[in-house]
Amino acid sequence: MSNSNVLDYLNDPSPRTLGRSPLEWLDRLHKPTVVRVAGRDRSRTRAMATLLHGNEPSGLFALHRWLIEQHTPEVNMLFLLGGVYPAKIPPAFSIRQLPEGRDLNRSFKEPFEGEEGAIAQAMLAELHKAQPECLLDVHNTSGTGPAFAVTITNDAAHQALTSLFTDRLIMTDLRLGALMEYSEQEVPTVTIECGGAQDDQAHQLAYEGLVRYTSRPDVLSLEKAEWDVAVLRNPIRVELAPEATIEYRLEPSGQADLTFPPDIEHRNFGIVSPDEPLGWIGEKGLNILTAISHNRTENMEQVLRVKDGQIYPAQALKAFMITTNPVIAKSDCLFYAVKATGEPIF
Repeated sequence: MSNSNVLDYLNDPSPRTLGRSPLEWLDRLHKPTVVRVAGRDRSRTRAMATLLHGNEPSGLFALHRWLIEQHTPEVNMLFLLGGVYPAKIPPAFSIRQLPEGRDLNRSFKEPFEGEEGAIAQAMLAELHKAQPECLLDVHNTSGTGPAFAVTITNDAAHQALTSLFTDRLIMTDLRLGALMEYSEQEVPTVTIECGGAQDDQAHQLAYEGLVRYTSRPDVLSLEKAEWDVAVLRNPIRVELAPEATIEYRLEPSGQADLTFPPDIEHRNFGIVSPDEPLGWIGEKGLNILTAISHNRTENMEQVLRVKDGQIYPAQALKAFMITTNPVIAKSDCLFYAVKATGEPIF
């Protein structure tokens, strides 16, 4: 299958073709789309992917604004809009992936199965053809909370890219088939989590970071970074068993295997001490949860403990990517965590 059957292409799009708003532009998009914009230096290219999840609009909002304003980038820009199909399902920007579909950002590895695999493979082919000097993948967090970046490589180039948007960088050795793993092609690649999908501040951060990314001659030099980047290494990924149930309530109903309070998102990037309860556990106990490290080892005893039906951290933790969306909590993960010091748990 050729890429043109999977992707649409826009080259130096005119503002009049983009609609007056991001929603109008989304309405005009029919497939996952490649947008190319010529730069002052035609010998170099930078790439940015966004909308890999249909309910994470900040990157698309930022790109639409940037295109409408007709910026001329320092180098050629390649933009990849992946999750157009789920984003278009009414109400727009409400669904992460197609019903019965796969997570596109878990599909960037062989065997490239299904529609999402075909899109991922076509996007990778575009990147291979363009040979960008770096790649950003712009997302929203699954819950409210501060912005951060994720990478599989921690060096000056990755920290410099991070610093265009945020001062928090998560470095992980866990491989899930995410676009961020393109870094293994020796192209500096960073995922940017801008904050909550409903947060105007997240949209503004995505736009301001995009302007910095496209306007600077050098974005890979840490000496030019605007602030120090704090690096958290190899977080634990806490997952809920597929058959388990979760509720978000002020107190447990007795019907769910796990209950979190509705404001659990406020724990994102805060330190939770061992005497602070996170929520309530049902009769099945911690057997409904797994704590997966970067090397696929598991040791729940170092992460969570149960006392009188409540869940507590087994030690002081810093947690992030906590969500109050039960669909994401079950299909992706409950949260990630490191020690309060920022070091790996195990």
